[in-house]
Amino acid sequence: MSKKLFLVFAGALLATAVSGCNTTDNANANVNANTTVASDSTRPGPDNSDITTSVDANGVKTETRVFHNNPRVAKVVVTTRNGTRTTRVYAPSGDSKDLKEETHDALVATGNAIADAAGFVAEKTVDLADKTKEGAQKVGEKTVDTAKTVGEKTKEGAKTVGEKTAEGAKKTGRAIKKAVTP
Repeated sequence: MSKKLFLVFAGALLATAVSGCNTTDNANANVNANTTVASDSTRPGPDNSDITTSVDANGVKTETRVFHNNPRVAKVVVTTRNGTRTTRVYAPSGDSKDLKEETHDALVATGNAIADAAGFVAEKTVDLADKTKEGAQKVGEKTVDTAKTVGEKTKEGAKTVGEKTAEGAKKTGRAIKKAVTP
């Protein structure tokens, strides 16, 4: 009888073990069935950019727009989590800012419009240097023109003074000649 009891007990133990494994396998199958595999896709965007869209296992959608050769914006990241969209703009320098408004336009707007919305300032130093150079050239040209004019006027004035001096000397010489000659 003890052998029968032992066999019954062993069979019950084996049935419980098999049932437990089956439950674990089912649980793993359910987890795998509910897990969404992350997906990525890339497409060309406007204004010389590429847009990569990915969805992670939790359903968070991330759209990253990378700009090629834009001096003010490097990339824009639009994240949609539980129906809420957030937009973060990155400058080529690495600075970043959140856009509070117009998040839907960030994937189609021009790079300069996005930079303006983020408050990124255009490179003013190049423009300022060009304008300073241009102004200095104008001042230099005016100075040369003025110097030429002053020089010409001085020459004319000196010539006139010389002529008047010569004329005065002639008159003085005639007057002296008249006074000396009786």
